Amino acid sequence: MSSYAFDVEVFGTRRDGFSIDKETWPPNVKSADKKPSPTSAHLGLDLLAVDKENGIVEMAFNASDQLCNKWGGIQGGNVAAMLDDAMAFAIGLNLDWGQISPTLEIKVSMLSPARPGRLLSVGRVIRRGKSVGFIEGELYDAEGRLLATGSSTANFVTLKKKPE
Repeated sequence: MSSYAFDVEVFGTRRDGFSIDKETWPPNVKSADKKPSPTSAHLGLDLLAVDKENGIVEMAFNASDQLCNKWGGIQGGNVAAMLDDAMAFAIGLNLDWGQISPTLEIKVSMLSPARPGRLLSVGRVIRRGKSVGFIEGELYDAEGRLLATGSSTANFVTLKKKPE
């Protein structure tokens, strides 16, 4: 993936470029944080910090037993959904007014089993064009062990024109 350094000690804290003050976040991100989608709420999404300029978000998921398969690990589709959230929030940091960014494709690599509890995720924009964005994400356990990585492509769709 990229050279983004993951450090459990500073994850989700205020530091160069990162804001934890929700009032300074872009309007669409504030709105999604205040009223998450039913799926994000089910996953236990907790948006922690954003770096709008660099297109990076840090979030946690409070993963319950309800997300597990019968062997006690977080089911792979739920891991993919967590990474999809992280990547969607990252590309959403710099969308224009009235735009959404549906996922065109997603690839997830499961590296270690994810277990219930607090999971940490980072999403970052790799490249943003006029109509398509490329995003990466990682999912870690609370000790900083890398559990899964993902990459996705999203396109930009304008639902509403900005009022004149």
